[in-house]
Amino acid sequence: MCGIVGIFDTRGSRDINRAVLHRMNESQHHRGPVEGDLYLEPGLGLGHRRLSIIDLATGQQPLFNEDGSVVVVFNGEIYNYQQLIPELQALGHVFRTRSDTEVIVHAWEAWGKDCVKRFRGMFAFALWDRNQQTFFMARDRLAVKPLYYAHLDDGTLLFGSELKSLLAHGGLKRDMDPLAVEEYFALGYVAEPRTIFRQAKKLSPAHTLTLRRGQALAEPEQYWDVRFSLDSKIGLEEACAELDARLKESVRLRMIAEVPLGAFLSGGVDSSAVVAEMADLSSEPVNTCSIAFDDPAFNESAFAQTVADRYHTNHRVETVKSDDFDLIDTLASLYDEPFADSSAIPTYRVCELARKHVTVALSGDGGDETFGGYRRYRLHLMEEKMRASMPQALRQPLFKTLGRLYPKADWAPRIFRAKTTFEGLSRSSVEAYFHSVSILRDPMREQLFSKRFKSELAGYNAQEVFDYHAAKANTDDPLALIQYLDLKTYLVGDINTKVDRASMAHSLEVREPLMDHELVEWMATLPSSLKIKGQEGKYLLKKAMEPRLSDDILYRPKMGFSVPLARWFRGPLRQRVRDAVLGPRLAETGWFNREYLEHLVNAHDSGARDYSAPLWTLLMFEAFLRNVMQGEIAMPVQAEGVAV
Repeated sequence: MCGIVGIFDTRGSRDINRAVLHRMNESQHHRGPVEGDLYLEPGLGLGHRRLSIIDLATGQQPLFNEDGSVVVVFNGEIYNYQQLIPELQALGHVFRTRSDTEVIVHAWEAWGKDCVKRFRGMFAFALWDRNQQTFFMARDRLAVKPLYYAHLDDGTLLFGSELKSLLAHGGLKRDMDPLAVEEYFALGYVAEPRTIFRQAKKLSPAHTLTLRRGQALAEPEQYWDVRFSLDSKIGLEEACAELDARLKESVRLRMIAEVPLGAFLSGGVDSSAVVAEMADLSSEPVNTCSIAFDDPAFNESAFAQTVADRYHTNHRVETVKSDDFDLIDTLASLYDEPFADSSAIPTYRVCELARKHVTVALSGDGGDETFGGYRRYRLHLMEEKMRASMPQALRQPLFKTLGRLYPKADWAPRIFRAKTTFEGLSRSSVEAYFHSVSILRDPMREQLFSKRFKSELAGYNAQEVFDYHAAKANTDDPLALIQYLDLKTYLVGDINTKVDRASMAHSLEVREPLMDHELVEWMATLPSSLKIKGQEGKYLLKKAMEPRLSDDILYRPKMGFSVPLARWFRGPLRQRVRDAVLGPRLAETGWFNREYLEHLVNAHDSGARDYSAPLWTLLMFEAFLRNVMQGEIAMPVQAEGVAV
């Protein structure tokens, strides 16, 4: 796990400013505090910050092939590198290290840009082939590892693991993209490939970018996609055995490390399954850690303790106070662009705890998307049955009217909160799912944004992100479609982004066995009835884990990793929310409707409505404006020496 940066002159061989490259590299010091190196040649500069995990003695980067003509900087892990080394050696390649990084340069020599198809892991890397005058970047299939880049007006390409490294260059314009702002207020994050800045992009999941010096700029190319064929005829018993074997293999690969290793253990199904598999594979007690909350409504540490006791793990627990809201500015600086998932707070804390004891932690992230665990999946399938039972010509006007007339009843029991359901039933399947996951839904964003901002959007709606991916999903199955959408949007833009920044802030590597692409591909062949059965999500995973985990772990209601925003905003953060939402920074953008901002604040404060999610989204946007748009790039207190 590391941080990578670089500067590439796409037009010629202009000298790279070493001080600028060093500044970019050191802006990501937290990603690799062990050591840092630079490499420069005419028209190219590469930087690397290292967190040593494998081949501690000789795995330094930038790393070269035998004759020095190919050089790479790499962030992540290639889990099948031990299988690839003999194959590459048989082709005549000579290895000087035992690192997975060296596999990349030789794989490039052997297979060119198709090398990424041979890698099993999480990765983001940039490679320069001097003989071919070719610059190549790649990102893993599910975008576990981040990669940002920007083409400057003078033909310079910048890249880095975090946006702050591009900002540290000094040449990136801080012009915000209105389309990105629209996506943020709809989804809580800026969706790939866009970033909050017009000039910068994220390399999309399972994409590569190939640039040849002196030639026209190319577009990224996709090298992989998941196909939900759902055509497997496997029975339940056989599927349980196969899943257990595949999960065990995925966990085994992710336990390869030369540093202390452990796991997050929340007490939920996913993390508990990972820990159970680790315990089977390990001759020593597994290191586990979890966060407890002093608010019982958010605390599931007792369930984590049950699993820890069963598998005799070295379990550490720390209690987070229910008023742990001091991280707002820290998070804004960590994420570099607006990010509104409030579970980033406990995620930051559990990473902080884990790093006290281990350098690598396995997590259960990706389980909901892979196995069908979200409650919204079950609600969507229920709505789909109703949509299918009524012609659209009748359904759309009927439920649109009901949705408009029915009151928003946040205060009422869930059975009476029908407004969202009515609104969803009036839409198509993709529109309804976008509506269900939106933080501020279309009618709210219509009121939130000023006339000026809506004119800048020129009709753009974040719904287009979902429409784009739905067109490529190649499935009519209702569950498969929304799983595909989540794999392309929420998993990448929210979950993976949240975990990467929170973990790397503490120089902790997090590995996700449930996001192994071969496991995801296999699950996509199984019928949806093995994922959701009746009202039971993650059906197959739970059945497979019954011999290993108790029913009160497998079949209890899902709690999630959340914080008490509604109470915060009516209590200790009441004035802070009012100052941020109604203060000068949002007003100075000219993008927001002051009257509606006052409505959000006052209605929530009075208890008339629960606007905690929209208010948190606004609070984090204001923190972004204050910490990133108006702030300086945070530098480490003491930068280590850098070898050139």
